[in-house]
Amino acid sequence: MKALVHRAGETGKLTLEERPLPHAGEGELLLHVRACGVCRTDLHIIDEELRPHHETIVPGHQIVADVVDTGQRVGVCWLGSTDGTCAFCRSGAENLCDAPVFTGYDRDGGFAEYAVARADFTFPIPDTLSDAEAAPLLCAGIIGFRSLRVAGVQAGERIGLYGFGSSAHLVLQVLRAWNCEVYVATRGESHRSFARELGAVWIGDATEKPPVALDRAITFAPAGNVVIAALGSLRKGGVVAINAIHLDAMPAFDYDSLLWGERQIRSVTNMTRADARDFLAVVSQHGIRPRSTGFSLEDGASALQAVREDRVDGAAVIFGPKAGIP
Repeated sequence: MKALVHRAGETGKLTLEERPLPHAGEGELLLHVRACGVCRTDLHIIDEELRPHHETIVPGHQIVADVVDTGQRVGVCWLGSTDGTCAFCRSGAENLCDAPVFTGYDRDGGFAEYAVARADFTFPIPDTLSDAEAAPLLCAGIIGFRSLRVAGVQAGERIGLYGFGSSAHLVLQVLRAWNCEVYVATRGESHRSFARELGAVWIGDATEKPPVALDRAITFAPAGNVVIAALGSLRKGGVVAINAIHLDAMPAFDYDSLLWGERQIRSVTNMTRADARDFLAVVSQHGIRPRSTGFSLEDGASALQAVREDRVDGAAVIFGPKAGIP
């Protein structure tokens, strides 16, 4: 099969290679990949901002695929496996598992023609969703949904989104369905125009302060100064949720004016299978749909570069030969 491979030490590089088909073990499924969304976490892996776990890895963790044995179309997410026995798993917090396996990081992912996944960590894809629509939901959508939960968002609140890529454009749609006012701070006129099109009531630059105090804010950009800007936008008792697996240095900030008043900063860590099921139900209920740009597997490195350079409004999706670019 063809696969896009990252080799440890080759920072920022992906190579298209021929590899043997993977073997599905007990409790696993062999999958024929139709599409795989591109996530900023893939960039962190390829750029080795996340320490390599293997000499080689096939990235990609927003997989839409057909089960080879049955033909059923399923989705695979970032959280590929947990031990099921640690205190976190036993308390319903499997996203914090002590021994997780992450798709496209600990085991080969979906930037390939075939992949293997644990059967109980796959999700049926509704027939109402195309491959292009389903793939970005499987991380960008689910982790964005979890961010809303971590931030404690309530219907009708004023919510700030800092950064406006794949995850944020899905979060905005959920917030609009919940009758929230959405304020977007992001770089790039294209992203700002896209946020306006989707119903944001205010658009500003990446660290610009909205004209009203916010109840909650979600940050998507992996930059500490953006977190501080979001914190400065909150009312007393407000919450910033950081939707990022990697963050550069947090600058020093003034506690008295920014954090005092029971404001909070919370990190968002991975997702649970319950998050996935609940988010897919919200998608069906409210007709949430991503905007995506398609790339072939052979042109997958260009997809990563487009995301790196913020040249994609919405999501980038790599399509395998089975599905083809729609």
